[in-house]
Amino acid sequence: MESTPKYVWINNEIVPEALATVGVSDLSIHRGYGIFDFFKIIDNRPIFIDDHLNRFYRSAEAMNLDAGLDRRALKQAIHNLMEHNRLPDSAIKIILTGGYSADGYALGTPNLILIQTPFKMESPDYIQPMKLVTYQHQRQLPAVKTIDYLQAILLRPFVKDNNADEVLYYYNNLITECPRANFFLVTDDEIVTPKDNILAGITRSKVLQLPIENYRISERNITLNDIETAKEAFISSSTKNACAVIAIDGRPVGNGKPGKITTLVSEKLTELMLEQVYYQKA
Repeated sequence: MESTPKYVWINNEIVPEALATVGVSDLSIHRGYGIFDFFKIIDNRPIFIDDHLNRFYRSAEAMNLDAGLDRRALKQAIHNLMEHNRLPDSAIKIILTGGYSADGYALGTPNLILIQTPFKMESPDYIQPMKLVTYQHQRQLPAVKTIDYLQAILLRPFVKDNNADEVLYYYNNLITECPRANFFLVTDDEIVTPKDNILAGITRSKVLQLPIENYRISERNITLNDIETAKEAFISSSTKNACAVIAIDGRPVGNGKPGKITTLVSEKLTELMLEQVYYQKA
């Protein structure tokens, strides 16, 4: 029996994925010019969708791109795609390209694309801890969620050769972020994350608001030396929630095991997401 085709929303039209196309004159192909955002669907309920749409429209404005739809219309488009795909546990990626360009350089009318893929949220107990390797690099337009992941993809062999799972960027001795996640350190009484030259993740923003007894949560500079005295470290993202980092550059963080604060943060994030689901059901 053939499986039901997955559908894609592209420029106000829902089509089977195999028929969804963007022309070769689009600036996303010629110059890598475009933005995106990404959020989870749990039990047919979008998680933190307004936060993600806020960032999407901020990114579009920063890149001089017209999304073509206001927030209400975009939410309706997302709903329509979900109705077609019937994937209750999934993720949606919103992509806005630079559009078709007459000379391969000037902006055109953007192409707006919605892609939905299956995605199952893992229990905090089953999220595998990670090892990171540092690399000096500063992304262009760090506050904008662009489609430019050139350096991150180029470094995949470097990450593998260093027995790591992901790269951790730093610049001028200051830690910034991972390519697809924000970074946190835990000290004796503080949970701290870099403040400047990063993409402010939605999950990161939720961590900053969590009540963690006997700990303050701060945004400030983190140096490479701070890693050596950290009790714990973790990354935050829409796919990983809060994922323990047990080693950086081959050296263990803390005791080299997921710590109690990271575990607590992960549990609280899961509770917060499930509250979103139940709230939307009510």
